[in-house]
Amino acid sequence: MAGSRRKRKRDNQEMDVQVASQSVNERGLMPQKRHYRQRAHANPFSDHSLEYPCSPQDFDVRAHFPAYQNTGKRPEFADIGCGFGGLLIALAPLFPDTLMLGMEIRVQVTQYVQDRISALRHQNAAEASQDPSPGNYNNVSVVRGNAMKFLPNFFAKHQLSKIFFLFPDPHFKARKHKARIISPTLLAEYAYVLRPGGIIYTITDVKDLHDWMVKHLEDFPLFERVEEDILIAEGHEKVLEAVKTSTEEGKKVERNGGSKYLACFRRLDL
Repeated sequence: MAGSRRKRKRDNQEMDVQVASQSVNERGLMPQKRHYRQRAHANPFSDHSLEYPCSPQDFDVRAHFPAYQNTGKRPEFADIGCGFGGLLIALAPLFPDTLMLGMEIRVQVTQYVQDRISALRHQNAAEASQDPSPGNYNNVSVVRGNAMKFLPNFFAKHQLSKIFFLFPDPHFKARKHKARIISPTLLAEYAYVLRPGGIIYTITDVKDLHDWMVKHLEDFPLFERVEEDILIAEGHEKVLEAVKTSTEEGKKVERNGGSKYLACFRRLDL
């Protein structure tokens, strides 16, 4: 009986998502989160059914960024665990000529972000033409993917200039720490896809996780910490503001009067 109830619940949730997505696609309506219910976190070690390119050269730019398909451009910003897409949406108008890709492992949350971007593109479409054009949120997209397993399948060496890890799963239990998104093994991959001078942005409301990420990044020879005031002086103030305030988690922390712990690291040219 319990299994049947769970199956019916899943079926009803999938139906909600299908109906919501159809409304977005047909009428350009903004999606509503209540139609995209999903657990807060997913196990990155589970055998999820994921599609991913064999190599970065096989990444389908046309499918994700049709307005840029003949420009030779590739994503330069990666939002790992992008959640409901708040950062992508905040940065899109600030960097209209920079392609940005969010990676999210949860099915329905990924669909929400896809529908959100689709609705924004529809609402901001150029009046003079029905064809996609640069700007108007055509520079952001999302994939359902597991960055802990397949990041090099999406991004080539030194392709990225910014990588964001905003309010990642803290995995509180010690036996779960191996699932944290910052680890020595994964830092080697981040250093590979991030170009020299590129920035990793981390933020969390969990002090223990903040200390963990800072320690591992400081111990890794290809990264050095860069203070917030230096980044502001270099012109990154709006990016830092988006990192702090644009995500659902960031807004929730603010509502609850919690603390936010920011740490940024620059990729060294060694």
